[in-house]
Amino acid sequence: MSYKAYHFKVVPPQPGSEILIAHLSELGFDTFEFNENGFTAFVEQSVQVEFKAEAYAFDNFKYTFTIETIEQSNWNQEWEKNFEPVYVEHLLCIRAPFHPAAQGYAQEIVIMPKMSFGTGHHQTTRLMCKTMFDQEFKNTRVLDMGCGTGILAILACKLGAKDVTGIDIDAWSAENSRENCQTNQCPEIKILQGDVALLQNEKPFDHVLANINKNILKRDIPFYVERMNAKALLYLSGFFTTDQEEVKEVCFNSGLEFLTSSQEESWAMMLFRKK
Repeated sequence: MSYKAYHFKVVPPQPGSEILIAHLSELGFDTFEFNENGFTAFVEQSVQVEFKAEAYAFDNFKYTFTIETIEQSNWNQEWEKNFEPVYVEHLLCIRAPFHPAAQGYAQEIVIMPKMSFGTGHHQTTRLMCKTMFDQEFKNTRVLDMGCGTGILAILACKLGAKDVTGIDIDAWSAENSRENCQTNQCPEIKILQGDVALLQNEKPFDHVLANINKNILKRDIPFYVERMNAKALLYLSGFFTTDQEEVKEVCFNSGLEFLTSSQEESWAMMLFRKK
């Protein structure tokens, strides 16, 4: 699988980048990485998108962009050139195998992402991880939906979960998650390739983690709830603070109650409980 990377230079970077990302997510782009000059938007090569700058002109910021095709075989090389360890306060260090072990953190996760997304650099991943440290995972059953590199599934395992399942629609991501689970001494984590239809064969979960595009969340939240135990927790991220009421409405209609939320820059994370 190959990806197209749209590299956006935005002046000024904020809030221009967030505004552009909101539009791009509607076109099929599913992953975004910020940098000091703007951001990069990723979309699978097979997804037909047509972004025309003349259709997206704004008065309060300017932007330019270039398009790069990233072949599967080149992904690690591109990633290694820019990757630095990620730190979530004193709680968690996410690093690559070529980085030295971290000291003074409650947990450490080692990943090599290949063509998978979810290195921990994105605000939403950090928000999810931080919230997980505030909850009780010991001896629980956990679902990581859209697991990517497997970071959230691995963290759940390290926090004491006894039964963890990760699901990703992308075959490369599923394979990468399995490798990262082995690297982090969590071989018992079950990684499946597919979508929400796989939940029909699963027993109920105590925690459901879903850091995915807003539109996918809105579509699939009812299916998550069907496979949640009473009082189970649903962790949602992958959307902006301005999208929270829209997400809340879907959750309320699905039998969930809102517990708390957090944000980093313009990105939000919300926690719900099944009634």
